[in-house]
Amino acid sequence: QMQLLQSGGGSVQTGGSLRLSCLTSAHDRVCMAWFRQSPGKEREVIASIYPHNTVTYYADSVKGRFTISRGSGVVDLQMNSLKPEDTGMYYCAAASRFVPSCVLGLVTLQSDYQDWGQGTQVTVSS
Repeated sequence: QMQLLQSGGGSVQTGGSLRLSCLTSAHDRVCMAWFRQSPGKEREVIASIYPHNTVTYYADSVKGRFTISRGSGVVDLQMNSLKPEDTGMYYCAAASRFVPSCVLGLVTLQSDYQDWGQGTQVTVSS
């Protein structure tokens, strides 16, 4: 089981920026992702990365505004031009099994991930 420790998040106004970080011991052939659960909605993947080939996926709702990146022992999510609809709990996730869709930069599912961070709240006010 991989340990994932999240940091970052908080409250900003519309148009602001925040950065989320996820400390991990996962190697570069582990698919990593950020999920968001907004009030009253299902948890959804918003970005993923397969570090070995740096292929990324972004949900349409965040494309062009969010950037996922992998550094040494950390996966970051840079969030710019934030909107009120970005409000929610954000979770870092890691897949201990091979996920072909992640390698190809396609959407992945909650069920593809076995290890989860503790969650961090992001609130964007108008």
